[in-house]
Amino acid sequence: MKASKGTLENGTAYDSTKVYALIDLDASKGTAKGMSTSEFNLGTAAEFDAYKHLPFPFEADVEMEMITNGKTMKTVMHKLTPVARATAKAA
Repeated sequence: MKASKGTLENGTAYDSTKVYALIDLDASKGTAKGMSTSEFNLGTAAEFDAYKHLPFPFEADVEMEMITNGKTMKTVMHKLTPVARATAKAA
């Protein structure tokens, strides 16, 4: 998780929290196995303050929504609720 807030040289303001989530790879075709990280935006930089005290990594319930502009689709993270400290999965 990373908070970013400031102003670019051209005067454009930015304010966000990025969440780097561990996501299962698509193993349905037998050509992939394991996990990878995916990046999601979660509100403003102030959102980071609600989580920075937690031990990382942690498991969480997440509310997400898939949206489209008619050509491309993206997944938007709306809410992150920590539920437990992440543990290593058995191989």
